[in-house]
Amino acid sequence: MIPAAFAYHRPRTVHAALRLLLAHGHDARILAGGQSLLPMMKLRVVTPAHLIDIGRVASLRGIRLSQGVLRIGAMATHREIESSPRVRRAAPVLAETAAVIGDLQVRNLGTIGGALVHADPVADYPATVLALDAEFTLLGPAGARTVPAAEFFLGLMTTAAGPDELMTEIAIPAAPPRFGAAYLKMPNPASGFALTGVAAVIGLDQSGRCVHVRVGITGVASAAYRASGVEAALAGAEPTDEALAHAAAFAADGVLANSDIHASAEYRAHLAGVLARRALTLARDRAGTVRRRGRSASRA
Repeated sequence: MIPAAFAYHRPRTVHAALRLLLAHGHDARILAGGQSLLPMMKLRVVTPAHLIDIGRVASLRGIRLSQGVLRIGAMATHREIESSPRVRRAAPVLAETAAVIGDLQVRNLGTIGGALVHADPVADYPATVLALDAEFTLLGPAGARTVPAAEFFLGLMTTAAGPDELMTEIAIPAAPPRFGAAYLKMPNPASGFALTGVAAVIGLDQSGRCVHVRVGITGVASAAYRASGVEAALAGAEPTDEALAHAAAFAADGVLANSDIHASAEYRAHLAGVLARRALTLARDRAGTVRRRGRSASRA
Protein backbone atom coordinates (compact mmCIF):
# COMPACT_ATOMS: atom_id res chain seq x y z
CA MET A 1 0.00 0.00 0.00
CA ILE A 2 1.44 3.32 -1.10
CA PRO A 3 0.30 6.74 0.15
CA ALA A 4 -0.74 9.49 -2.22
CA ALA A 5 1.97 11.94 -3.28
CA PHE A 6 2.82 14.68 -0.79
CA ALA A 7 5.37 17.43 -0.18
CA TYR A 8 7.69 16.71 2.74
CA HIS A 9 8.84 19.44 5.16
CA ARG A 10 11.26 19.03 8.08
CA PRO A 11 11.41 22.21 10.19
CA ARG A 12 13.89 22.56 13.04
CA THR A 13 11.89 24.93 15.27
CA VAL A 14 8.36 25.07 16.61
CA HIS A 15 7.72 28.42 14.96
CA ALA A 16 8.92 27.15 11.59
CA ALA A 17 6.52 24.21 11.92
CA LEU A 18 3.69 26.59 12.83
CA ARG A 19 4.42 28.78 9.81
CA LEU A 20 4.20 25.73 7.53
CA LEU A 21 0.98 24.62 9.21
CA LEU A 22 -0.56 28.05 8.80
CA ALA A 23 0.57 28.33 5.18
CA HIS A 24 -0.85 25.00 4.07
CA GLY A 25 -3.90 24.79 6.35
CA HIS A 26 -6.12 21.73 5.95
CA ASP A 27 -3.81 20.33 3.27
CA ALA A 28 -1.10 19.71 5.90
CA ARG A 29 -0.63 17.13 8.64
CA ILE A 30 1.92 17.03 11.44
CA LEU A 31 4.16 13.95 11.57
CA ALA A 32 5.35 13.12 15.10
CA GLY A 33 6.15 9.43 15.62
CA GLY A 34 4.10 8.37 12.62
CA GLN A 35 2.75 5.19 14.19
CA SER A 36 -0.85 6.16 13.49
CA LEU A 37 -0.60 8.69 10.68
CA LEU A 38 1.57 6.69 8.29
CA PRO A 39 -0.66 3.58 8.27
CA MET A 40 -3.66 5.85 7.64
CA MET A 41 -1.82 7.46 4.74
CA LYS A 42 -0.91 4.08 3.29
CA LEU A 43 -4.57 3.08 3.43
CA ARG A 44 -5.44 6.53 1.99
CA VAL A 45 -7.80 7.22 4.85
CA VAL A 46 -6.04 10.58 4.92
CA THR A 47 -4.21 12.12 1.95
CA PRO A 48 -2.38 15.26 3.09
CA ALA A 49 -0.68 17.28 0.36
CA HIS A 50 1.96 18.44 2.87
CA LEU A 51 3.61 16.43 5.64
CA ILE A 52 5.36 18.46 8.34
CA ASP A 53 7.87 16.27 10.20
CA ILE A 54 8.64 17.74 13.64
CA GLY A 55 11.12 15.02 14.57
CA ARG A 56 14.05 17.48 14.56
CA VAL A 57 12.42 20.10 16.78
CA ALA A 58 14.64 19.72 19.83
CA SER A 59 12.53 21.96 22.07
CA LEU A 60 9.68 19.44 21.95
CA ARG A 61 11.76 16.74 23.63
CA GLY A 62 12.88 16.20 27.19
CA ILE A 63 11.34 15.23 30.53
CA ARG A 64 11.73 17.55 33.53
CA LEU A 65 10.58 17.47 37.14
CA SER A 66 10.47 20.94 38.65
CA GLN A 67 8.63 22.40 41.65
CA GLY A 68 6.36 19.41 41.98
CA VAL A 69 5.32 19.29 38.32
CA LEU A 70 6.40 16.69 35.77
CA ARG A 71 6.84 18.34 32.36
CA ILE A 72 7.06 16.11 29.31
CA GLY A 73 7.88 17.35 25.83
CA ALA A 74 5.26 16.35 23.30
CA MET A 75 7.88 14.49 21.21
CA ALA A 76 8.95 12.23 24.09
CA THR A 77 8.60 8.65 22.94
CA HIS A 78 6.64 5.97 24.76
CA ARG A 79 9.93 4.18 25.48
CA GLU A 80 11.45 7.32 26.99
CA ILE A 81 8.43 7.75 29.23
CA GLU A 82 8.40 4.08 30.18
CA SER A 83 12.06 4.15 31.24
CA SER A 84 12.38 7.69 32.66
CA PRO A 85 13.39 7.79 36.36
CA ARG A 86 11.61 11.16 36.66
CA VAL A 87 8.34 9.72 35.36
CA ARG A 88 8.67 6.65 37.55
CA ARG A 89 9.17 8.87 40.59
CA ALA A 90 6.51 11.53 39.93
CA ALA A 91 3.85 9.61 37.97
CA PRO A 92 4.68 5.90 37.92
CA VAL A 93 1.32 4.98 36.43
CA LEU A 94 2.21 6.95 33.29
CA ALA A 95 5.35 4.83 32.89
CA GLU A 96 3.23 1.71 33.39
CA THR A 97 0.79 2.92 30.76
CA ALA A 98 3.57 3.61 28.25
CA ALA A 99 4.92 0.10 28.81
CA VAL A 100 1.72 -1.56 27.52
CA ILE A 101 1.41 0.47 24.32
CA GLY A 102 1.92 -1.59 21.17
CA ASP A 103 5.26 -3.38 20.91
CA LEU A 104 8.87 -2.31 21.38
CA GLN A 105 9.15 -0.93 17.85
CA VAL A 106 6.04 1.22 18.30
CA ARG A 107 7.23 2.45 21.71
CA ASN A 108 10.61 3.44 20.28
CA LEU A 109 9.01 5.68 17.64
CA GLY A 110 5.57 6.71 18.88
CA THR A 111 5.27 9.94 20.87
CA ILE A 112 2.98 11.00 23.69
CA GLY A 113 1.96 14.24 21.98
CA GLY A 114 1.15 12.49 18.73
CA ALA A 115 -0.91 9.87 20.53
CA LEU A 116 -2.87 12.43 22.54
CA VAL A 117 -3.69 14.66 19.58
CA HIS A 118 -4.63 11.63 17.46
CA ALA A 119 -7.11 10.72 20.26
CA ASP A 120 -7.85 7.19 19.17
CA PRO A 121 -10.83 6.07 21.28
CA VAL A 122 -9.02 2.82 22.18
CA ALA A 123 -5.63 4.37 23.00
CA ASP A 124 -4.09 3.97 26.46
CA TYR A 125 -2.72 7.41 27.38
CA PRO A 126 -6.05 9.30 27.46
CA ALA A 127 -7.38 7.35 30.43
CA THR A 128 -4.20 7.91 32.41
CA VAL A 129 -3.75 11.62 31.69
CA LEU A 130 -7.39 12.17 32.69
CA ALA A 131 -6.84 10.37 35.99
CA LEU A 132 -3.62 12.34 36.60
CA ASP A 133 -5.26 15.75 36.02
CA ALA A 134 -2.75 16.51 33.27
CA GLU A 135 -2.65 19.80 31.39
CA PHE A 136 -1.56 20.30 27.79
CA THR A 137 0.21 23.31 26.34
CA LEU A 138 -0.96 24.16 22.82
CA LEU A 139 0.93 26.69 20.72
CA GLY A 140 -0.64 28.49 17.77
CA PRO A 141 -0.56 31.81 15.93
CA ALA A 142 -2.24 33.53 18.88
CA GLY A 143 0.34 32.21 21.34
CA ALA A 144 0.32 29.44 23.94
CA ARG A 145 -2.67 28.24 25.91
CA THR A 146 -3.21 25.50 28.49
CA VAL A 147 -6.01 22.96 28.23
CA PRO A 148 -6.86 20.52 31.06
CA ALA A 149 -7.08 16.90 29.99
CA ALA A 150 -10.70 16.86 31.18
CA GLU A 151 -11.54 19.42 28.45
CA PHE A 152 -9.33 18.05 25.69
CA PHE A 153 -10.99 14.86 24.37
CA LEU A 154 -14.17 15.96 22.61
CA GLY A 155 -15.21 13.00 20.46
CA LEU A 156 -14.04 10.40 18.00
CA MET A 157 -10.47 11.45 17.14
CA THR A 158 -11.51 15.01 17.96
CA THR A 159 -9.76 17.22 20.49
CA ALA A 160 -9.65 20.82 21.67
CA ALA A 161 -6.45 21.40 19.67
CA GLY A 162 -7.05 23.78 16.77
CA PRO A 163 -5.96 22.89 13.22
CA ASP A 164 -3.23 25.54 13.44
CA GLU A 165 -1.93 24.51 16.88
CA LEU A 166 0.84 22.20 18.06
CA MET A 167 0.93 20.42 21.40
CA THR A 168 4.28 21.29 22.97
CA GLU A 169 4.15 19.98 26.54
CA ILE A 170 2.26 17.76 28.96
CA ALA A 171 2.28 18.85 32.62
CA ILE A 172 1.36 16.47 35.44
CA PRO A 173 1.35 17.21 39.18
CA ALA A 174 3.80 14.94 40.97
CA ALA A 175 2.08 12.40 43.19
CA PRO A 176 2.16 13.39 46.88
CA PRO A 177 2.44 10.87 49.74
CA ARG A 178 -0.50 8.51 50.32
CA PHE A 179 -1.49 8.66 46.67
CA GLY A 180 -1.70 5.48 44.60
CA ALA A 181 -2.51 4.89 40.95
CA ALA A 182 -3.00 2.04 38.50
CA TYR A 183 -3.84 1.45 34.84
CA LEU A 184 -5.39 -1.83 33.71
CA LYS A 185 -6.78 -2.82 30.34
CA MET A 186 -8.30 -5.69 28.43
CA PRO A 187 -6.21 -5.62 25.24
CA ASN A 188 -7.36 -6.59 21.79
CA PRO A 189 -5.30 -9.76 21.25
CA ALA A 190 -4.34 -8.72 17.71
CA SER A 191 -3.54 -5.01 18.04
CA GLY A 192 -2.96 -4.53 21.78
CA PHE A 193 -5.36 -1.58 21.79
CA ALA A 194 -7.70 -1.38 24.77
CA LEU A 195 -11.10 -2.98 24.40
CA THR A 196 -11.47 -1.19 27.70
CA GLY A 197 -8.83 0.48 29.85
CA VAL A 198 -9.19 2.10 33.27
CA ALA A 199 -6.79 4.39 35.11
CA ALA A 200 -7.50 5.10 38.77
CA VAL A 201 -5.87 7.49 41.24
CA ILE A 202 -6.70 7.47 44.95
CA GLY A 203 -5.37 9.84 47.62
CA LEU A 204 -5.95 9.06 51.30
CA ASP A 205 -5.97 11.31 54.34
CA GLN A 206 -4.42 10.36 57.68
CA SER A 207 -7.56 8.51 58.70
CA GLY A 208 -7.50 6.41 55.54
CA ARG A 209 -10.44 8.05 53.79
CA CYS A 210 -10.48 9.16 50.15
CA VAL A 211 -9.62 12.82 49.73
CA HIS A 212 -8.85 12.51 46.02
CA VAL A 213 -10.31 10.10 43.45
CA ARG A 214 -9.88 10.25 39.70
CA VAL A 215 -10.92 7.57 37.22
CA GLY A 216 -10.24 7.79 33.48
CA ILE A 217 -11.70 5.27 31.04
CA THR A 218 -10.76 4.53 27.45
CA GLY A 219 -12.01 2.06 24.86
CA VAL A 220 -15.66 2.24 25.88
CA ALA A 221 -17.05 5.38 24.25
CA SER A 222 -16.12 7.52 21.24
CA ALA A 223 -13.67 9.41 23.46
CA ALA A 224 -11.95 8.79 26.76
CA TYR A 225 -13.85 10.17 29.75
CA ARG A 226 -13.73 10.74 33.49
CA ALA A 227 -16.02 8.37 35.38
CA SER A 228 -17.59 11.04 37.57
CA GLY A 229 -20.09 8.64 39.12
CA VAL A 230 -17.29 6.45 40.44
CA GLU A 231 -15.43 9.47 41.80
CA ALA A 232 -18.52 10.86 43.54
CA ALA A 233 -19.33 7.52 45.16
CA LEU A 234 -15.91 7.40 46.82
CA ALA A 235 -15.55 11.05 47.87
CA GLY A 236 -14.76 11.05 51.60
CA ALA A 237 -15.40 7.32 51.86
CA GLU A 238 -13.32 4.61 53.47
CA PRO A 239 -12.06 2.55 50.48
CA THR A 240 -13.14 -0.88 51.63
CA ASP A 241 -13.53 -3.66 49.11
CA GLU A 242 -17.27 -3.22 49.29
CA ALA A 243 -17.08 0.54 48.76
CA LEU A 244 -14.80 0.12 45.74
CA ALA A 245 -17.06 -2.52 44.20
CA HIS A 246 -20.12 -0.31 44.74
CA ALA A 247 -18.42 2.71 43.17
CA ALA A 248 -17.05 0.72 40.20
CA ALA A 249 -20.60 -0.16 39.19
CA PHE A 250 -20.98 3.46 37.99
CA ALA A 251 -18.04 3.19 35.54
CA ALA A 252 -20.20 3.32 32.40
CA ASP A 253 -23.12 5.35 33.73
CA GLY A 254 -24.47 7.84 31.20
CA VAL A 255 -22.04 6.65 28.52
CA LEU A 256 -23.00 5.49 25.04
CA ALA A 257 -20.71 2.49 24.68
CA ASN A 258 -19.29 1.49 21.31
CA SER A 259 -20.18 -1.78 19.64
CA ASP A 260 -18.08 -3.26 16.84
CA ILE A 261 -16.59 -6.53 15.58
CA HIS A 262 -14.25 -6.66 18.57
CA ALA A 263 -16.73 -6.24 21.42
CA SER A 264 -20.35 -5.38 22.03
CA ALA A 265 -21.45 -2.28 23.89
CA GLU A 266 -22.67 -4.44 26.76
CA TYR A 267 -19.33 -6.21 27.06
CA ARG A 268 -17.37 -2.96 27.06
CA ALA A 269 -19.63 -1.50 29.74
CA HIS A 270 -19.21 -4.67 31.82
CA LEU A 271 -15.43 -4.53 31.43
CA ALA A 272 -15.45 -0.91 32.55
CA GLY A 273 -16.94 -1.93 35.89
CA VAL A 274 -14.68 -4.95 36.35
CA LEU A 275 -11.49 -3.08 35.49
CA ALA A 276 -12.53 -0.05 37.53
CA ARG A 277 -12.86 -2.21 40.63
CA ARG A 278 -9.48 -3.84 40.02
CA ALA A 279 -7.70 -0.57 39.24
CA LEU A 280 -9.23 1.15 42.26
CA THR A 281 -8.19 -1.72 44.51
CA LEU A 282 -4.61 -1.60 43.25
CA ALA A 283 -4.50 2.20 43.52
CA ARG A 284 -5.79 2.01 47.10
CA ASP A 285 -3.20 -0.59 48.05
CA ARG A 286 -0.43 1.50 46.50
CA ALA A 287 -1.61 4.55 48.44
CA GLY A 288 -0.27 2.90 51.57
CA THR A 289 -3.21 1.31 53.30
CA VAL A 290 -4.95 -1.96 52.51
CA ARG A 291 -8.62 -2.02 53.48
CA ARG A 292 -10.71 -5.13 53.24
CA ARG A 293 -14.30 -5.69 54.32
CA GLY A 294 -14.41 -2.64 56.54
CA ARG A 295 -11.18 -3.38 58.45
CA SER A 296 -7.81 -1.78 57.81
CA ALA A 297 -4.24 -2.99 58.01
CA SER A 298 -1.07 -1.07 57.25
CA ARG A 299 1.02 -2.35 54.42
CA ALA A 300 4.42 -3.76 55.28
